[in-house]
Amino acid sequence: MPRTARRVAAFTVAGLTIAALTACSGGGSGQAATEFTVLGNVENEVVPATLQTLADGACATENEAMPLKVETVPQTNLNQQVQLLAGQGGLPVMYAVDTNELVQQLDDAGFVAHFDELFDELGVADSIEPAARSTVESLYDGEFLVLPTEYNIEGIWYNKDQFAENGVDVPESWDDVVAAAATFQDAGLTPFAASGEQGWPLTRLVGNLIERELGADALQAVADGDASLTDPEYVAAAQQVADLGAEGYFGEGVGSIDYDTSINEFLNGSSPMLYMGSWVLSNFADDTANRIGEDAIGYLPFPDVEGGEGDSSELVANVGLPFTINPSALNDDSKAWVACIAENYGQVALEDSSRISGFTVSGDASSNALTTEVRDRISETDTTIPWFEAYFSTQATTTSQQNAAQLVTGAITAEEFMTLVQGDLG
Repeated sequence: MPRTARRVAAFTVAGLTIAALTACSGGGSGQAATEFTVLGNVENEVVPATLQTLADGACATENEAMPLKVETVPQTNLNQQVQLLAGQGGLPVMYAVDTNELVQQLDDAGFVAHFDELFDELGVADSIEPAARSTVESLYDGEFLVLPTEYNIEGIWYNKDQFAENGVDVPESWDDVVAAAATFQDAGLTPFAASGEQGWPLTRLVGNLIERELGADALQAVADGDASLTDPEYVAAAQQVADLGAEGYFGEGVGSIDYDTSINEFLNGSSPMLYMGSWVLSNFADDTANRIGEDAIGYLPFPDVEGGEGDSSELVANVGLPFTINPSALNDDSKAWVACIAENYGQVALEDSSRISGFTVSGDASSNALTTEVRDRISETDTTIPWFEAYFSTQATTTSQQNAAQLVTGAITAEEFMTLVQGDLG
Protein backbone atom coordinates (compact mmCIF):
# COMPACT_ATOMS: atom_id res chain seq x y z
CA MET A 1 0.00 0.00 0.00
CA PRO A 2 1.34 3.45 -0.84
CA ARG A 3 2.68 5.71 1.86
CA THR A 4 1.94 9.38 2.22
CA ALA A 5 4.50 12.05 2.87
CA ARG A 6 3.95 13.99 6.08
CA ARG A 7 2.30 17.33 5.49
CA VAL A 8 4.59 19.41 7.69
CA ALA A 9 3.02 22.72 6.78
CA ALA A 10 -0.48 21.44 7.49
CA PHE A 11 0.48 20.39 11.01
CA THR A 12 2.57 23.39 12.00
CA VAL A 13 -0.15 25.67 13.34
CA ALA A 14 -1.97 22.92 15.22
CA GLY A 15 1.32 21.51 16.46
CA LEU A 16 2.31 24.88 17.90
CA THR A 17 -1.04 25.06 19.68
CA ILE A 18 -0.45 21.80 21.50
CA ALA A 19 3.19 22.60 22.14
CA ALA A 20 2.24 25.92 23.71
CA LEU A 21 -0.41 24.35 25.90
CA THR A 22 1.97 21.61 26.94
CA ALA A 23 4.59 24.16 27.92
CA CYS A 24 2.06 25.94 30.09
CA SER A 25 1.09 22.71 31.82
CA GLY A 26 4.61 21.54 32.48
CA GLY A 27 4.97 19.22 29.49
CA GLY A 28 2.95 16.18 30.50
CA SER A 29 1.35 14.50 33.44
CA GLY A 30 4.55 13.35 35.09
CA GLN A 31 2.38 11.22 37.37
CA ALA A 32 2.17 7.47 37.56
CA ALA A 33 -1.27 6.26 36.46
CA THR A 34 -3.26 4.35 39.08
CA GLU A 35 -6.18 3.43 36.78
CA PHE A 36 -6.10 2.12 33.24
CA THR A 37 -8.00 5.09 31.87
CA VAL A 38 -9.49 4.98 28.38
CA LEU A 39 -11.11 7.76 26.37
CA GLY A 40 -13.26 6.77 23.41
CA ASN A 41 -16.28 7.94 21.46
CA VAL A 42 -19.88 7.28 22.48
CA GLU A 43 -20.73 5.80 19.08
CA ASN A 44 -18.18 2.97 19.37
CA GLU A 45 -19.60 0.48 21.85
CA VAL A 46 -17.37 -2.43 20.88
CA VAL A 47 -14.06 -1.17 22.27
CA PRO A 48 -15.39 -0.42 25.79
CA ALA A 49 -17.34 -3.68 25.87
CA THR A 50 -14.32 -5.70 24.77
CA LEU A 51 -12.06 -4.03 27.31
CA GLN A 52 -14.59 -4.71 30.07
CA THR A 53 -14.78 -8.36 29.07
CA LEU A 54 -10.99 -8.52 29.24
CA ALA A 55 -11.04 -6.84 32.66
CA ASP A 56 -13.48 -9.46 33.91
CA GLY A 57 -11.63 -12.36 32.32
CA ALA A 58 -8.29 -12.68 30.56
CA CYS A 59 -6.94 -9.43 32.05
CA ALA A 60 -8.45 -9.81 35.53
CA THR A 61 -5.02 -9.82 37.17
CA GLU A 62 -4.03 -6.64 35.35
CA ASN A 63 -7.39 -5.07 36.22
CA GLU A 64 -6.93 -5.85 39.92
CA ALA A 65 -3.56 -4.08 39.90
CA MET A 66 -4.84 -1.17 37.78
CA PRO A 67 -8.64 -0.95 37.47
CA LEU A 68 -10.13 -0.18 34.06
CA LYS A 69 -11.94 3.15 33.74
CA VAL A 70 -13.57 4.04 30.43
CA GLU A 71 -14.98 7.45 29.53
CA THR A 72 -16.63 8.45 26.26
CA VAL A 73 -17.58 11.65 24.47
CA PRO A 74 -19.47 12.20 21.21
CA GLN A 75 -17.15 11.70 18.26
CA THR A 76 -17.76 15.27 17.11
CA ASN A 77 -16.19 16.46 20.39
CA LEU A 78 -13.41 13.88 20.58
CA ASN A 79 -10.56 15.79 18.98
CA GLN A 80 -11.31 18.91 21.02
CA GLN A 81 -11.29 16.87 24.23
CA VAL A 82 -8.04 15.14 23.33
CA GLN A 83 -6.34 18.44 22.51
CA LEU A 84 -7.57 19.95 25.78
CA LEU A 85 -6.28 17.01 27.82
CA ALA A 86 -2.96 17.06 25.98
CA GLY A 87 -2.52 20.72 26.79
CA GLN A 88 -3.31 20.06 30.45
CA GLY A 89 -0.96 17.08 30.63
CA GLY A 90 -3.99 14.93 31.45
CA LEU A 91 -4.29 12.44 28.61
CA PRO A 92 -5.50 9.00 29.72
CA VAL A 93 -3.47 5.84 29.26
CA MET A 94 -5.36 4.87 26.10
CA TYR A 95 -7.32 7.27 23.95
CA ALA A 96 -9.00 7.62 20.58
CA VAL A 97 -8.38 10.34 17.99
CA ASP A 98 -10.78 11.24 15.21
CA THR A 99 -8.31 12.07 12.41
CA ASN A 100 -4.99 10.76 11.17
CA GLU A 101 -3.76 14.34 10.99
CA LEU A 102 -4.21 14.83 14.74
CA VAL A 103 -2.49 11.51 15.48
CA GLN A 104 0.61 12.74 13.67
CA GLN A 105 0.38 16.13 15.37
CA LEU A 106 0.18 14.45 18.80
CA ASP A 107 3.09 12.19 17.87
CA ASP A 108 5.18 15.24 17.04
CA ALA A 109 4.38 16.54 20.53
CA GLY A 110 5.39 13.25 22.18
CA PHE A 111 1.92 12.02 23.17
CA VAL A 112 1.83 8.84 21.08
CA ALA A 113 3.50 5.50 21.77
CA HIS A 114 5.48 3.81 19.00
CA PHE A 115 4.17 0.27 19.08
CA ASP A 116 7.05 -1.29 17.17
CA GLU A 117 9.25 -0.41 20.13
CA LEU A 118 6.66 -0.96 22.88
CA PHE A 119 5.46 -4.33 21.61
CA ASP A 120 9.05 -5.53 21.17
CA GLU A 121 9.74 -4.53 24.77
CA LEU A 122 6.63 -6.37 25.96
CA GLY A 123 7.28 -9.44 23.82
CA VAL A 124 3.95 -9.23 21.97
CA ALA A 125 5.09 -8.10 18.52
CA ASP A 126 3.60 -11.23 16.96
CA SER A 127 0.12 -10.32 18.25
CA ILE A 128 -0.51 -8.02 15.27
CA GLU A 129 -1.61 -9.26 11.87
CA PRO A 130 1.03 -8.20 9.30
CA ALA A 131 -1.60 -6.74 6.96
CA ALA A 132 -3.00 -4.58 9.78
CA ARG A 133 0.42 -3.29 10.74
CA SER A 134 1.16 -2.52 7.10
CA THR A 135 -2.08 -0.56 6.82
CA VAL A 136 -1.27 1.49 9.92
CA GLU A 137 2.26 2.21 8.73
CA SER A 138 0.99 3.29 5.32
CA LEU A 139 -1.09 6.00 7.00
CA TYR A 140 1.64 7.29 9.31
CA ASP A 141 4.81 7.57 7.26
CA GLY A 142 5.97 4.05 8.12
CA GLU A 143 5.34 4.47 11.87
CA PHE A 144 3.23 2.04 13.94
CA LEU A 145 1.30 4.66 15.94
CA VAL A 146 -2.21 3.29 16.57
CA LEU A 147 -3.78 0.06 17.77
CA PRO A 148 -5.81 -1.90 15.22
CA THR A 149 -8.91 -2.33 17.40
CA GLU A 150 -10.62 -2.98 14.09
CA TYR A 151 -9.32 -4.24 10.79
CA ASN A 152 -11.83 -3.54 8.09
CA ILE A 153 -12.02 -4.21 4.42
CA GLU A 154 -14.63 -2.33 2.46
CA GLY A 155 -16.87 -3.23 -0.43
CA ILE A 156 -20.44 -3.72 -1.56
CA TRP A 157 -22.69 -5.88 0.57
CA TYR A 158 -25.64 -7.24 -1.37
CA ASN A 159 -28.91 -9.04 -0.75
CA LYS A 160 -28.56 -12.43 -2.43
CA ASP A 161 -32.30 -13.07 -2.36
CA GLN A 162 -33.19 -9.81 -4.07
CA PHE A 163 -30.51 -10.36 -6.68
CA ALA A 164 -31.97 -13.81 -7.44
CA GLU A 165 -35.57 -12.62 -7.40
CA ASN A 166 -34.77 -9.91 -9.95
CA GLY A 167 -32.57 -12.06 -12.17
CA VAL A 168 -29.43 -10.07 -11.40
CA ASP A 169 -26.08 -11.84 -11.45
CA VAL A 170 -23.34 -10.87 -9.01
CA PRO A 171 -21.63 -7.93 -10.76
CA GLU A 172 -18.19 -8.48 -12.26
CA SER A 173 -17.61 -4.86 -13.28
CA TRP A 174 -18.71 -1.38 -12.29
CA ASP A 175 -20.92 -1.27 -15.38
CA ASP A 176 -22.66 -4.38 -14.03
CA VAL A 177 -23.27 -2.60 -10.72
CA VAL A 178 -24.86 0.36 -12.50
CA ALA A 179 -27.00 -1.97 -14.62
CA ALA A 180 -28.11 -3.83 -11.50
CA ALA A 181 -29.10 -0.54 -9.90
CA ALA A 182 -31.34 0.25 -12.86
CA THR A 183 -33.03 -3.14 -12.58
CA PHE A 184 -33.66 -2.72 -8.87
CA GLN A 185 -35.08 0.75 -9.33
CA ASP A 186 -37.48 -0.58 -11.95
CA ALA A 187 -38.56 -3.17 -9.37
CA GLY A 188 -39.46 -0.41 -6.91
CA LEU A 189 -36.39 -0.71 -4.70
CA THR A 190 -33.85 1.92 -3.70
CA PRO A 191 -30.70 0.38 -5.23
CA PHE A 192 -28.16 1.75 -2.73
CA ALA A 193 -28.56 2.38 0.98
CA ALA A 194 -26.27 5.29 1.85
CA SER A 195 -25.94 8.02 4.45
CA GLY A 196 -25.71 11.46 2.93
CA GLU A 197 -25.68 12.94 6.42
CA GLN A 198 -22.35 11.26 7.14
CA GLY A 199 -21.18 11.83 3.58
CA TRP A 200 -18.31 9.37 3.57
CA PRO A 201 -20.37 6.39 2.33
CA LEU A 202 -20.78 8.42 -0.86
CA THR A 203 -17.23 9.73 -1.11
CA ARG A 204 -15.95 6.17 -0.64
CA LEU A 205 -17.49 5.44 -4.04
CA VAL A 206 -15.60 8.36 -5.56
CA GLY A 207 -12.31 7.11 -4.10
CA ASN A 208 -12.86 3.55 -5.30
CA LEU A 209 -13.65 4.69 -8.81
CA ILE A 210 -10.53 6.84 -8.90
CA GLU A 211 -8.35 3.92 -7.82
CA ARG A 212 -10.01 1.43 -10.16
CA GLU A 213 -9.71 3.84 -13.08
CA LEU A 214 -6.23 5.25 -12.41
CA GLY A 215 -4.55 2.66 -10.21
CA ALA A 216 -3.71 2.11 -6.55
CA ASP A 217 -1.39 5.13 -6.33
CA ALA A 218 -3.91 7.67 -7.67
CA LEU A 219 -4.78 9.24 -4.30
CA GLN A 220 -1.15 9.10 -3.22
CA ALA A 221 -0.34 11.20 -6.28
CA VAL A 222 -2.79 13.85 -5.07
CA ALA A 223 -1.25 13.79 -1.59
CA ASP A 224 2.22 14.20 -3.09
CA GLY A 225 1.13 17.10 -5.30
CA ASP A 226 1.72 15.15 -8.50
CA ALA A 227 -1.96 15.23 -9.41
CA SER A 228 -5.02 17.27 -8.51
CA LEU A 229 -8.59 16.27 -7.75
CA THR A 230 -9.56 18.84 -10.37
CA ASP A 231 -7.75 16.92 -13.12
CA PRO A 232 -10.32 15.70 -15.67
CA GLU A 233 -9.81 12.00 -14.94
CA TYR A 234 -10.43 12.59 -11.21
CA VAL A 235 -13.49 14.74 -11.84
CA ALA A 236 -14.83 11.96 -14.08
CA ALA A 237 -14.95 9.59 -11.10
CA ALA A 238 -16.97 12.09 -9.05
CA GLN A 239 -19.24 12.55 -12.06
CA GLN A 240 -20.07 8.85 -12.11
CA VAL A 241 -21.23 9.03 -8.49
CA ALA A 242 -23.20 12.20 -9.29
CA ASP A 243 -24.85 10.28 -12.15
CA LEU A 244 -26.01 7.59 -9.71
CA GLY A 245 -27.69 10.29 -7.67
CA ALA A 246 -29.24 11.88 -10.75
CA GLU A 247 -30.85 8.53 -11.58
CA GLY A 248 -32.32 8.36 -8.09
CA TYR A 249 -30.30 5.30 -7.10
CA PHE A 250 -29.75 6.58 -3.53
CA GLY A 251 -33.44 7.31 -3.04
CA GLU A 252 -35.13 10.50 -1.92
CA GLY A 253 -33.77 12.65 0.88
CA VAL A 254 -30.35 11.02 0.89
CA GLY A 255 -28.86 14.11 2.52
CA SER A 256 -30.93 13.56 5.67
CA ILE A 257 -30.31 9.80 5.96
CA ASP A 258 -28.01 9.03 8.87
CA TYR A 259 -25.72 6.04 9.31
CA ASP A 260 -28.11 3.85 11.33
CA THR A 261 -30.99 4.49 8.93
CA SER A 262 -28.88 3.46 5.95
CA ILE A 263 -27.91 0.20 7.66
CA ASN A 264 -31.55 -0.46 8.54
CA GLU A 265 -32.62 0.14 4.93
CA PHE A 266 -30.34 -2.67 3.86
CA LEU A 267 -31.27 -4.99 6.71
CA ASN A 268 -35.03 -4.55 6.28
CA GLY A 269 -34.86 -5.29 2.56
CA SER A 270 -35.54 -1.78 1.25
CA SER A 271 -32.18 -1.58 -0.54
CA PRO A 272 -30.31 -4.51 -2.10
CA MET A 273 -26.84 -2.89 -2.03
CA LEU A 274 -24.79 -1.17 0.67
CA TYR A 275 -21.23 0.12 0.42
CA MET A 276 -19.68 -0.30 3.85
CA GLY A 277 -16.72 -1.64 5.78
CA SER A 278 -16.63 -5.01 7.50
CA TRP A 279 -17.31 -3.35 10.86
CA VAL A 280 -20.93 -3.69 9.75
CA LEU A 281 -20.71 -7.41 10.54
CA SER A 282 -21.70 -6.47 14.09
CA ASN A 283 -24.98 -5.08 12.73
CA PHE A 284 -25.52 -8.13 10.57
CA ALA A 285 -25.14 -10.35 13.64
CA ASP A 286 -27.96 -8.51 15.43
CA ASP A 287 -30.97 -10.79 14.93
CA THR A 288 -33.36 -8.06 16.02
CA ALA A 289 -32.19 -5.54 13.42
CA ASN A 290 -31.34 -7.98 10.62
CA ARG A 291 -34.64 -8.94 9.04
CA ILE A 292 -33.18 -10.43 5.86
CA GLY A 293 -30.90 -12.89 7.70
CA GLU A 294 -27.14 -13.32 7.50
CA ASP A 295 -27.48 -16.12 4.95
CA ALA A 296 -28.97 -13.62 2.50
CA ILE A 297 -25.95 -11.29 2.63
CA GLY A 298 -23.04 -11.50 0.22
CA TYR A 299 -19.83 -9.50 -0.04
CA LEU A 300 -18.51 -8.00 -3.28
CA PRO A 301 -15.13 -6.27 -3.48
CA PHE A 302 -15.48 -3.01 -5.37
CA PRO A 303 -15.40 -4.30 -8.94
CA ASP A 304 -13.07 -3.52 -11.81
CA VAL A 305 -13.69 -0.63 -14.17
CA GLU A 306 -13.38 -1.63 -17.80
CA GLY A 307 -9.99 -0.52 -19.11
CA GLY A 308 -8.94 0.78 -15.70
CA GLU A 309 -5.50 0.33 -14.16
CA GLY A 310 -6.78 -0.81 -10.76
CA ASP A 311 -7.83 -4.28 -9.74
CA SER A 312 -10.66 -5.65 -7.59
CA SER A 313 -8.15 -7.64 -5.54
CA GLU A 314 -6.94 -4.30 -4.11
CA LEU A 315 -9.28 -3.66 -1.19
CA VAL A 316 -9.82 -0.44 0.71
CA ALA A 317 -8.75 -1.19 4.29
CA ASN A 318 -8.61 0.68 7.57
CA VAL A 319 -8.13 0.05 11.27
CA GLY A 320 -11.18 1.94 12.48
CA LEU A 321 -11.09 4.96 14.75
CA PRO A 322 -7.44 5.35 15.81
CA PHE A 323 -6.70 4.38 19.42
CA THR A 324 -3.24 4.96 20.81
CA ILE A 325 -1.34 4.91 24.11
CA ASN A 326 0.01 7.89 26.05
CA PRO A 327 3.69 7.05 26.68
CA SER A 328 3.89 9.30 29.74
CA ALA A 329 1.23 7.15 31.43
CA LEU A 330 3.15 3.91 31.00
CA ASN A 331 4.40 2.07 34.07
CA ASP A 332 4.70 -1.61 34.93
CA ASP A 333 0.97 -1.98 35.56
CA SER A 334 -0.19 -0.15 32.45
CA LYS A 335 2.36 -2.01 30.32
CA ALA A 336 0.95 -5.27 31.63
CA TRP A 337 -2.50 -4.12 30.55
CA VAL A 338 -1.24 -3.21 27.07
CA ALA A 339 0.40 -6.63 26.71
CA CYS A 340 -2.80 -8.37 27.80
CA ILE A 341 -4.85 -6.37 25.32
CA ALA A 342 -2.43 -7.24 22.52
CA GLU A 343 -2.66 -10.95 23.29
CA ASN A 344 -6.41 -11.25 23.87
CA TYR A 345 -8.33 -8.40 22.24
CA GLY A 346 -8.68 -10.03 18.83
CA GLN A 347 -10.37 -13.17 20.08
CA VAL A 348 -12.80 -11.43 22.46
CA ALA A 349 -13.87 -8.83 19.88
CA LEU A 350 -14.50 -11.55 17.32
CA GLU A 351 -16.43 -13.86 19.62
CA ASP A 352 -18.48 -11.24 21.44
CA SER A 353 -19.10 -8.64 18.73
CA SER A 354 -18.29 -10.31 15.39
CA ARG A 355 -15.68 -7.56 15.10
CA ILE A 356 -12.55 -8.36 13.14
CA SER A 357 -9.52 -6.58 14.53
CA GLY A 358 -5.89 -6.36 13.53
CA PHE A 359 -4.88 -8.42 16.56
CA THR A 360 -4.19 -12.09 16.03
CA VAL A 361 -6.71 -14.67 17.21
CA SER A 362 -4.89 -17.35 19.16
CA GLY A 363 -7.73 -19.80 19.75
CA ASP A 364 -10.58 -21.31 17.79
CA ALA A 365 -12.90 -18.33 17.99
CA SER A 366 -16.40 -19.13 16.84
CA SER A 367 -17.74 -16.97 14.03
CA ASN A 368 -20.49 -17.18 11.44
CA ALA A 369 -19.98 -17.99 7.77
CA LEU A 370 -20.00 -14.36 6.60
CA THR A 371 -17.42 -13.30 9.18
CA THR A 372 -15.28 -16.29 8.27
CA GLU A 373 -15.47 -15.31 4.60
CA VAL A 374 -14.28 -11.79 5.40
CA ARG A 375 -11.43 -13.10 7.55
CA ASP A 376 -10.39 -15.38 4.69
CA ARG A 377 -10.44 -12.47 2.24
CA ILE A 378 -8.26 -10.44 4.58
CA SER A 379 -5.73 -13.26 4.84
CA GLU A 380 -5.68 -13.57 1.04
CA THR A 381 -5.27 -9.84 0.37
CA ASP A 382 -1.80 -8.74 -0.64
CA THR A 383 -2.50 -5.11 -1.50
CA THR A 384 -4.75 -2.64 0.28
CA ILE A 385 -5.57 0.87 -0.85
CA PRO A 386 -6.66 4.05 0.98
CA TRP A 387 -10.16 5.46 1.20
CA PHE A 388 -10.91 8.80 -0.43
CA GLU A 389 -10.04 11.05 2.53
CA ALA A 390 -7.25 8.90 4.00
CA TYR A 391 -4.51 11.41 3.17
CA PHE A 392 -6.62 14.56 3.50
CA SER A 393 -6.25 17.29 6.09
CA THR A 394 -9.02 17.61 8.66
CA GLN A 395 -10.54 20.57 6.81
CA ALA A 396 -10.47 18.82 3.44
CA THR A 397 -12.10 15.75 4.99
CA THR A 398 -14.88 17.88 6.44
CA THR A 399 -15.40 19.68 3.13
CA SER A 400 -15.57 16.38 1.27
CA GLN A 401 -18.07 14.75 3.57
CA GLN A 402 -20.28 17.79 4.07
CA ASN A 403 -20.64 18.28 0.31
CA ALA A 404 -21.15 14.64 -0.68
CA ALA A 405 -24.93 14.84 -0.52
CA GLN A 406 -24.90 17.98 -2.65
CA LEU A 407 -22.87 16.09 -5.23
CA VAL A 408 -25.41 13.28 -5.60
CA THR A 409 -28.46 15.57 -5.44
CA GLY A 410 -27.11 17.86 -8.15
CA ALA A 411 -26.82 20.90 -5.89
CA ILE A 412 -23.20 21.18 -7.00
CA THR A 413 -21.43 19.73 -10.01
CA ALA A 414 -18.69 17.11 -9.87
CA GLU A 415 -16.16 19.75 -10.86
CA GLU A 416 -17.38 22.09 -8.11
CA PHE A 417 -17.18 19.29 -5.56
CA MET A 418 -13.62 18.38 -6.45
CA THR A 419 -12.59 22.04 -6.59
CA LEU A 420 -13.93 22.62 -3.07
CA VAL A 421 -12.02 19.64 -1.67
CA GLN A 422 -8.82 20.40 -3.55
CA GLY A 423 -8.96 23.96 -2.27
CA ASP A 424 -8.64 22.68 1.29
CA LEU A 425 -5.78 20.32 0.48
CA GLY A 426 -3.46 23.29 -0.03
